[in-house]
Amino acid sequence: MYDHIGLKVKDVAASVRFYAAALKPLGHAIDDSGTGFGPPGEPALWLYAQPSSGSGVHLAFKARDRSAVDRFHAAGLEAGGRDNGKPGVRSDYSPDYYAAFLLDPDGNNVEAVCME
Repeated sequence: MYDHIGLKVKDVAASVRFYAAALKPLGHAIDDSGTGFGPPGEPALWLYAQPSSGSGVHLAFKARDRSAVDRFHAAGLEAGGRDNGKPGVRSDYSPDYYAAFLLDPDGNNVEAVCME
C-alpha cells in the first residue's frame, strides 16, 4: 500500500493529458489542483515539473476488471503514451495476472493490472 506518489515529469500538460485519459477507465480522476489523480476526493498520484525527468519509475494501478485494463491501454495510447505491453495474461507472473503496460510521456512504465 502507499499513501501517495510524487512523479517528476518534463511536460506537466502532456503528462496530465496522458494520466487523465489512461486512468479514467480505472476510476481515477484529476483533482482541483490540476496535477493530482486518484479516486474522486482522494488524489494519491501527484505530478511535479522537473525539466530533466526520466526517473524510470514503474507504477501499477489496480483495475476492476479486464475491460478496464483494455480501456486504460487504449486511452493511454490515444493520449500520447507508448505501448510497452499490450493487454493480456502474464502467466509468468500468475495464471490470473491480466495487465497492460504503457510508457508515459517521460518514459515511466505505467501498468494496469487485474487479478481475475
